[in-house]
Amino acid sequence: MVNTMKRTYSEINEKIRKRKAVVLTAEEVIDVVNDKGIKGAAEEVDVVTTGTFGAMCSSGAFLNFGHSDPPIRMANISLNGVQAYGGLAAVDTYIGATQMTDKKGGGYGGGHVIEDLVAGKKIHLVASGPGTDCYTRKSIETTVSLSTMNEAYMYNPRNVYQNYAAATNSTDKTLHTYLGKLLPNFKNVTYSSAGQLSPLMNDPHLDTTGIGTRIFLGGGEGYVTWSGTQFSTAAEEQNGVPTGSSRTLALIGNLRGMDREFVRGLDIFGYGTSLAVGVGIPIPILNEGVMERCAITDDKIFTHVFDYGIPSRTRPVIGKVSYADLRSGKVEMGGRVMRTSSLSSYKYAKKVAEKLKGWISNDKFQLTIPSLPLPKEGSVKGLR
Repeated sequence: MVNTMKRTYSEINEKIRKRKAVVLTAEEVIDVVNDKGIKGAAEEVDVVTTGTFGAMCSSGAFLNFGHSDPPIRMANISLNGVQAYGGLAAVDTYIGATQMTDKKGGGYGGGHVIEDLVAGKKIHLVASGPGTDCYTRKSIETTVSLSTMNEAYMYNPRNVYQNYAAATNSTDKTLHTYLGKLLPNFKNVTYSSAGQLSPLMNDPHLDTTGIGTRIFLGGGEGYVTWSGTQFSTAAEEQNGVPTGSSRTLALIGNLRGMDREFVRGLDIFGYGTSLAVGVGIPIPILNEGVMERCAITDDKIFTHVFDYGIPSRTRPVIGKVSYADLRSGKVEMGGRVMRTSSLSSYKYAKKVAEKLKGWISNDKFQLTIPSLPLPKEGSVKGLR
């Protein structure tokens, strides 16, 4: 498409400051494009907001407790019975979302600790260390909360998958996976994406998203810090978006500004614990090309369905389906009709996009120009 309209970040931010910016969610803008075309929509709309809310296992938080008296160098750390990393400086730690409690019964993990911190709850801290001349204390047991900590920020190495596989099960037994419960003999298909609302479906080649992009993260403000782990550009594309797992983002944000509604610990039966995170990325409509990509609809976004009954890194592909079909509640493949269900919440993805839209419309959120672009190429390696 030849871009006859161009707009800058400065122009958009000036309109935001004057509360004159036209801001629509990625769902709302579809009707505008259908009514006025790409060119007309690009001239009218300044910002499109996106959203997603679902399990993001590669998430966690860096915490600093401050020193005790006498001081301690923590080597073994648990928070509400969940192990945290002890290989940082004396009273720093990182707690991962999928680390599970060592207590009988389980069902509680790092994601729940993070949710409890955001909710303002007190957390039971138990820590020990070797004892040194400068850190003489060897153990401590106390309570901590966000109000007692120095720093507490979420840092997620891999969030916002651009697309994700759907799963089914060819075996004659029920499987419990990170994509939920898979019934035997191809009886159901599960998936996890907000499709047409999802951030990287609307900016598929990261034209406006880069290092330093300000985002909605867990109900507060956050930033893109780097390309996420397992970042890939190798997936085939259809209608301009990948049909399989592709780009990911590393994200950061202050826990103190977050909202428990958008940060929820998960216990996925038969798999383990995780963290559901709400993420929204604003897309500045700089030109008609950006607008065209934001007009993507679920019937134009496809993903592969894999057989999770085969325990292999290269599981067989059963078929390819659109998100419109997945959201319909059933899909047909190979003569079989299979029920579908989503692990991510489209309802909350809409809430994320709407909340971000409100912030921008009311001059509570300005757009940032990326400091650096994210990679144009990337591939994923595996263990041998």
